[in-house]
Amino acid sequence: MGYTNASQRALHQTASAQHRPSAVEVSESNHHAVYRWLIAFFVWGSMAIFASMVIGADALERRASWQAYNVDEMSQMLRSSLDELGVVPDRMDQASDEFVSAIEKNDADSLDAFVAVIRGIAPTVENLVSSTQRSLAAASASIDPNTTTYGEIESLPKTMRMSVRTWLGRELVRNRLYDEALPVIAEVDPTESIDPAAVLFYRGACYHALLMKKEALADLRRLLENEDDCPIRFSRTATMMVSDIKPLKEDSLDEISRIMTDVTRRLDLGRSDEQVEKREQEIIDKLTKLIEKIEEQQQQQQQQQQSSGGQGGQGGQGAPMADSQAGGASGNGDVDRKKIKDRDGWGNLPPAERNEALQQISRDLPTHYREAIEAYFRKLATEGQ
Repeated sequence: MGYTNASQRALHQTASAQHRPSAVEVSESNHHAVYRWLIAFFVWGSMAIFASMVIGADALERRASWQAYNVDEMSQMLRSSLDELGVVPDRMDQASDEFVSAIEKNDADSLDAFVAVIRGIAPTVENLVSSTQRSLAAASASIDPNTTTYGEIESLPKTMRMSVRTWLGRELVRNRLYDEALPVIAEVDPTESIDPAAVLFYRGACYHALLMKKEALADLRRLLENEDDCPIRFSRTATMMVSDIKPLKEDSLDEISRIMTDVTRRLDLGRSDEQVEKREQEIIDKLTKLIEKIEEQQQQQQQQQQSSGGQGGQGGQGAPMADSQAGGASGNGDVDRKKIKDRDGWGNLPPAERNEALQQISRDLPTHYREAIEAYFRKLATEGQ
């Protein structure tokens, strides 16, 4: 830009100087920028800390769905239960000392020590424990709401009631009395029992044995949430049970084999009641359904082979093959089903007919399942005789 005279140049310099920020203004501007940056950093940091606290709290809550109690905590739970029963302080002190001593000095199981102490104080518990020594199955019946003893047990303080149920449920599961154990331990709150891990483990094992997949996975996974507080034998066995039952599918060979195992368990226990018959009929129904499915698949394969095998003579042989494939005793399997359904009739079948029926049932099945099926029906035959 050109200037006509010195006065114009001076005027422009003066105007420029007026618009140029001073050192003070520059300093204040920098301070404002730093201040805004600090505010942003503080807000961002606060949000990050808050988010981490929320995430940490959620994770802690998931991990803390149950916690193992130490000896002092269990002793306090015992004292609180005895206090609800109206036990005098001196007797509470004595019971607490016996409980702690049994665990710390004698390395006793916490549930066993708990029951051993309270049975001498609570007559209801004493009667229950005494009945288990005569018959575990009969003892489990005392939890039935239709019995007079049910009200007595339900009137116990909650921690005492839950712990006693845990103890009895554990004994039943250990003796493979899963049907009796389930009503005893099904509604136990793990956090109210002195041994939460035992509740989840033995209840999960009970569900696993009875093929209650959803319930088993829920308890076993909850147990494994807190492996630090879980006995190693529990965590390892629970992990195996989860891996074992997770892939189980309804109406599969695997399920049929497991139901057979369950029936064998019941028979070993001397059971021959309606529940056993129901499970046996369930096996027959599932096997029949499976056999019909296999036969249908085979017929479809044969039809495809016949249609792709060309003209003339190939097609003429199709009908006899289909009849013989479904054959043996009957095309639709009804005759064999009737034979199997009657256990006594099965046991009285001549060996040749029995072998023929076994071959039809186990035909085209993998070796593992074929052997299980044959072993199961041989057991029925032996008992029928």
